[in-house]
Amino acid sequence: MNNQQQSLEDLHHIKKMMERSSRFISLSGLSGICAGLCALIGAWVAHPYVFGQKDFVINGKKYFEDDYTFILNTYLFWIAIATFVSAFVSAFFFTWLKSKKDGMPIWGNTAKRLMINVSIPLIVGSLFLFRMMHFGTFGLIAPGCLIFYGLGLINASKYTLIEIRYLGYIQIIIGIINLWLVGYGLYFWAIGFGVMHIFYGVYMWIKYERK
Repeated sequence: MNNQQQSLEDLHHIKKMMERSSRFISLSGLSGICAGLCALIGAWVAHPYVFGQKDFVINGKKYFEDDYTFILNTYLFWIAIATFVSAFVSAFFFTWLKSKKDGMPIWGNTAKRLMINVSIPLIVGSLFLFRMMHFGTFGLIAPGCLIFYGLGLINASKYTLIEIRYLGYIQIIIGIINLWLVGYGLYFWAIGFGVMHIFYGVYMWIKYERK
């Protein structure tokens, strides 16, 4: 091996070390696939409640306009919570496996910065959408979820793989289109959180994890 080849290998090694220290690169493609599957299952379960085939209120009790417990007493709210928890747990599990395989800590300074940056738009969006539900503006919930989630991904992309940013752009575009097709929110929600996550996960698995 000549000196030029040795220098190139050293530079490549230094680049990988810098990338590991500045970016969280242990996101697993399988995490995206499982999150997408959870979203599709959640959309399938929610479908009869969204389109009036089943009563979405759990006990049929009437509520006053300023009663926040109305939201907590709907099947749709708990379906959304179950979908989120399932997707989060599966994503964490496969990311933990990849971190362990790569020999990297799953919770370091970079992971903390990533979580903070993705959480700010999500928390603000959650409060905003919860207030909208309180006033009965349910038609804008699905596009709002997609848009705020996309903003969170873009905001956090500087601390992880660049593909996250493109996924964020796609989520925002789908959400904006849904603003003009309000009655089809569940389908756009399934496309954004379900289908796009599966495509993203397959792409990431092929690019970074397949041997």
